[in-house]
Amino acid sequence: MPVRKIPKNHLFVTGAYSSRKSEVMDPFESLLEKDYLLALDFDDAVESFEVQPVRIPVKGVPRGYVPDVLVKYRPDPESGQNRKPLLAEVKRSDFLKKHAADYAPKFAAAQVYAESLGWEFRTVDETEIRLPRLANIKFLREYRNVDPLETDCMRVLQAMADNHGVSSSERILATLALTDNERLHWLPVIWSMLFQRRLHTDLDTPFGGDVELQLPGAAL
Repeated sequence: MPVRKIPKNHLFVTGAYSSRKSEVMDPFESLLEKDYLLALDFDDAVESFEVQPVRIPVKGVPRGYVPDVLVKYRPDPESGQNRKPLLAEVKRSDFLKKHAADYAPKFAAAQVYAESLGWEFRTVDETEIRLPRLANIKFLREYRNVDPLETDCMRVLQAMADNHGVSSSERILATLALTDNERLHWLPVIWSMLFQRRLHTDLDTPFGGDVELQLPGAAL
């Protein structure tokens, strides 16, 4: 549970994010934080994350310092090595630069605290978050409430299997859709299956008119 309650703020957008990797609604106090949580939710390397996770004592700061997110990772699927959990402060780069002096003692304390637990501490800004991957994830998330028929999903999976597990959105549509109305039916099915991770794609490549697809375990 968060150790700090995020207050309503007229200067920043606050709210709560529902994640598949967290048991509770995760509060955020900026749109950048929300974007980061969304990116973590779709990162296969991330096992879980917790917002406002710990309160770190800081000399001269009565309430101490509460970093934004603690990220825990799955073992590397190839090497089996465990990656250190990440204790992160999520802020815009210009904000961090402007308030560097204020944050310096807090970040120093967080560094010592994280190292004592075998964690890593660092800041995460928009240059790591607002990438083509995030735009793709936001697009797919628009289809989170689409609930396609299982028979439709099986037809898509069969069309993928007929192409050895590797195809594209347009090639699948060419197989399943003979008319424009049928395209309008099948496209949400494909996007929903990508959101549900029943189909995979390279999220780091900006989506265009034709999106490469693969079955889980197949190689693009």
